Amino acid sequence: MSDAAAKRYDVAVIGAGMAGMAAALFAAERGLSCIQIGSGGGILFASGLLDLLAVQPVAQHRLWQSPFEALAALAREQPAHPLAQVDPLAIRTAFQRFVAALTSAGMPYAQMGEHNSNVITSIGTVKTSYGVPLTMVAGVAALAQRLPCLLVDFRGLREFSARQIVETLAQEWPTLRHQRIEFPGFEAVPEVYAVHLARALENRETRERTIALIKPLLGDARVVGLAALLGLSRSSEVHAAFEAGLGVPVFEIPTMPTSVPGLRLLGALEAVMSARGVTRRQLSSVRSLNFDGDTATLDLVGAPGGERIRAGAVVLATGRFSGRGLTADRQSVRESILGLPVQQPLAREDWHQRDFLDPTGHAINRAGLLTDEAWRPLDASGKPAWANLFAIGSILAEQDWMRAKCGSGLAIATAWAAVEQITQQLHKAG
Repeated sequence: MSDAAAKRYDVAVIGAGMAGMAAALFAAERGLSCIQIGSGGGILFASGLLDLLAVQPVAQHRLWQSPFEALAALAREQPAHPLAQVDPLAIRTAFQRFVAALTSAGMPYAQMGEHNSNVITSIGTVKTSYGVPLTMVAGVAALAQRLPCLLVDFRGLREFSARQIVETLAQEWPTLRHQRIEFPGFEAVPEVYAVHLARALENRETRERTIALIKPLLGDARVVGLAALLGLSRSSEVHAAFEAGLGVPVFEIPTMPTSVPGLRLLGALEAVMSARGVTRRQLSSVRSLNFDGDTATLDLVGAPGGERIRAGAVVLATGRFSGRGLTADRQSVRESILGLPVQQPLAREDWHQRDFLDPTGHAINRAGLLTDEAWRPLDASGKPAWANLFAIGSILAEQDWMRAKCGSGLAIATAWAAVEQITQQLHKAG
């Protein structure tokens, strides 16, 4: 492949999950030219909620209503945790910038202050999260105040049952009730799906017919909840129409993945990347990555004839096993692109606890890359493997993001911190 044909960027981001999207956004907003490599398909499994930190310590499953108090506890108790190494003020700024970008792309969030919010899930449990889409926020107040509430679902929508939610929450929320209706235009369809209904509700006539079916069922309800299907790219418009038509606050409940909020989030982030001038290679992957001084060379596969990229800095945002940033056999865990050392249990039998549901989690869930203070992954000698290679997000060691409820926080905070280091380094290099 010809070096002359290689395209040059300030930053190459490998990975298009939450961490990769955040890194590309923050790099572009700092005026750095950026290419992002990889598919954002993993975001389709997102609920739309942006967790910062809700559980600390994981073994005791202590829930925190203030994520910033939780971060302070994390810094005291687990200083090696990646989130504990990012200044809380920087985390606030990173979240503000990330949410502002989503809002500009048509996915607005409720104002985020000092506290987490409690959100109903599709199985009737309660999830503690930090960033809540505006279409879901009325449910936070309804749950907190136990307001008389009507949950509505649709015949044939197997991925969501209002009755199950009501029965699960019956003791703690006695004024919660449910109704099932036919979705207009789908009466003869035996099984319906949230994404199809979401598209249908972007049609004004379908919206009005649906609202007309729900309104006689309100009774004393002061708020109405539905599955998260109030539109795809025009969710704010559809949500506002339901509130105006019903005359009460309306909220969405996140559904099982892959979900409509996940589709919205991916669409919004893709729009953000386009608006910020980020070059994307969604169907490409990295065949080889080499470093020579202050330049990295990436050979990509996926495009006809391949493609060569040169970059001043490379960000690994490839995730763990589901994102294929890490791979494992029966002996060990490996980093997939460069073979970087992975912190992991010494013996295979130590990967998991005997109890699958052990509250302390499994050691394999904390495997990952160690970095220096500038977010550069370490080699076997404990030194940065390359001066212009950085790692962010769930590929990092010393964290169990799923049990700590900090996935988005980990992605956004470490992306912000790493891009800050990259910006300083590239400016010093001229």
